[in-house]
Amino acid sequence: MSASFASALNAARDAAAAQHYPQGALYVVATPIGNLADITLRALHVLQLADTIACEDTRHTQALLRAYGIEKPGSQLLAVHQHNEAEASHAVVERLRAGQRVAYASDAGTPGVSDPGARIVAAVHAAGLRAVPLPGASSVTSALSAAGAVAQGTEGFLFAGFLPTKSGERATAVQQLATETRCVVLLEAPHRIAELAQALVILGERQVTLARELTKQFEEIATQPAHALPAWLASGPQRSRGEFVVLLHPVQAAQDDGDSLRVLKLLMQELPLKTAVRLAAEITGASRNALYQSALALKQEGGAQA
Repeated sequence: MSASFASALNAARDAAAAQHYPQGALYVVATPIGNLADITLRALHVLQLADTIACEDTRHTQALLRAYGIEKPGSQLLAVHQHNEAEASHAVVERLRAGQRVAYASDAGTPGVSDPGARIVAAVHAAGLRAVPLPGASSVTSALSAAGAVAQGTEGFLFAGFLPTKSGERATAVQQLATETRCVVLLEAPHRIAELAQALVILGERQVTLARELTKQFEEIATQPAHALPAWLASGPQRSRGEFVVLLHPVQAAQDDGDSLRVLKLLMQELPLKTAVRLAAEITGASRNALYQSALALKQEGGAQA
């Protein structure tokens, strides 16, 4: 056991052992997204207590347990991943009915948030059994907290996860999100981040935060206009490495009760979209970013009516 976690296991027992952990319950355990120190004391205690640990990758989870000084035989680990989640859910339910405490942990972060886990929890509920959340690390909430993109009193955010991998489908998805005024949370893998950045260029001046390698040594969080994303990524090879959370900042759409939208509509009949937006902003004093989002929405509506 690493000396740095020896005291953590003792603290976990002291802090969490007195709580009630019923048998026949599924414990949904959030695990670190990078920094091992981001595990909670309650998670450490439950991982020690569990009769079975269902996990996305048994080798990964076994290494994680050993890093904390927790030893579990292979027979206590059950592989539950996206390819067998439905079938493995039955095995989890049977173990719960036998009175076991089963913990579920995906490879990183909070299960069921773009990770396996949701089907297991649904199967447990359908069987009339209990699922107990153990909150902890999440790349989504970590990025939101550091970006300042969702202010108190606003409309919240939309979690869109991974967009389609095919370029045409991805472009369509971005067009649909362009009219969304709330903060939009996307996830992306390193080998597709350049394609996503290029697809987001149509959002123009809309502010976008790229958060990569969260909680790791080379963590980087940067915010710039959507049109600048490809150049930012290309400025250094390291900037395309690691898993990404991408936040499209919220915008205040222009309202149809003033001159700005009327001017924009007239200009769009004669000029390219970007030129019409720039001139409408100069003429009316309205936000260029808001007008751009409205122009995209008008263009999309026009295409749907054609």
